[in-house]
Amino acid sequence: MNLSIFFEPLNEDVFAPLNKPRTLGSYISRFESKFPDWRTADIAILGVNETRGRSNDSLQEPSAVEAPARLVRRKLYSLNKGSGRCHIVDLGNLRPGITLDDTYLRLKEIVEVLISHNTIPIIIGGSQDLEYGQYLGYEHLDRVVNMATVDSSVDMTEDTDAAPNKKQLRQILMHEPNYLFSLGQIGYQSYLVEPEVMATLEKLHFEAYRVGEVHSNVHRMEPVVRVADLLTFDISAIRHQDAPAYEPANPFGLTGEEACQLCWYAGLNNNLTSLGIYEYNPELDERELTAMTVATMLWYFIEGFYHRKHETDFNSSHFKKYAVAFANDNPDRMIFYKSNNSEKWWMEVEPLNLANGSRIIPCSYEDYLEATNGEVPNRWILTQARIG
Repeated sequence: MNLSIFFEPLNEDVFAPLNKPRTLGSYISRFESKFPDWRTADIAILGVNETRGRSNDSLQEPSAVEAPARLVRRKLYSLNKGSGRCHIVDLGNLRPGITLDDTYLRLKEIVEVLISHNTIPIIIGGSQDLEYGQYLGYEHLDRVVNMATVDSSVDMTEDTDAAPNKKQLRQILMHEPNYLFSLGQIGYQSYLVEPEVMATLEKLHFEAYRVGEVHSNVHRMEPVVRVADLLTFDISAIRHQDAPAYEPANPFGLTGEEACQLCWYAGLNNNLTSLGIYEYNPELDERELTAMTVATMLWYFIEGFYHRKHETDFNSSHFKKYAVAFANDNPDRMIFYKSNNSEKWWMEVEPLNLANGSRIIPCSYEDYLEATNGEVPNRWILTQARIG
């Protein structure tokens, strides 16, 4: 497939000075005069200058301001490359569709093609509703997928007059065919979320973590990210001091360090095949602080990717198996696995209907400790309810 017809090339004069030895810019093959060979790349960066989702006016033209990805690219390219190999391409900026729905479909097609060739798309976009197009790129897999999103709110409002970037999660949940198995909502702030929305997440047996829970122990978010096939990140989840280029301004949220930690977990995740970072507004980034924060997040994702361990054979000698017995509860016992290499944990969840088969899912050491104390971990309960 000729992907180049969907993209606008980058300005050579802007990025050429960044090709210094040992910087990422000198290792990334980008679309300037010649479209890069994405079929053999590990990661493909693409910008999407689409902001119509911030308004409910369907006739609004695509944003004419500087593409969000440009400033992020300048910061990212100037960072020193980490250890190990690096095979990354930059496809340029996706041409927006005539309508917002057209842009979703274009993004779907790009994501679908890239992940089919084992190339991970990193999407640097405008409005958060673009995650709907990112999610659609998984429809062809003919299997259920897991999604994690980092956001200060939960974009599931039923208000028909709301902007598209306030209700794209509802679009995802209502999409047919339905292939979403799990959703992990990270970093939400209770006063920004309608109680009915949280009730819906609870009814669907999805995981949701307040920003305070991330502050208290960011490491407990690792299994939530590790189970995901796709991760989306609304930078409004980051406090204004560390990322001011979004509106309305929010003095509370994740720190820049916590955002980078989550991206590191995403990079390490063997299952994760796409990352989208949205809602960066370059007009509000006077000192380019947000561009630097996002670039550093991407650096940690890339570095994490090149440290993946591909741990999948739970019967191999690389894993220790633990069985925890229960006296009078369901289940009568739980099976845990611990990697000897990474020291990460998984647990096996038995279905209510044995015909559905069990699932081995990521978990934390704290989940194991709960089980040894005679308590069934909440993650086990939610997963069993979804399996049926």
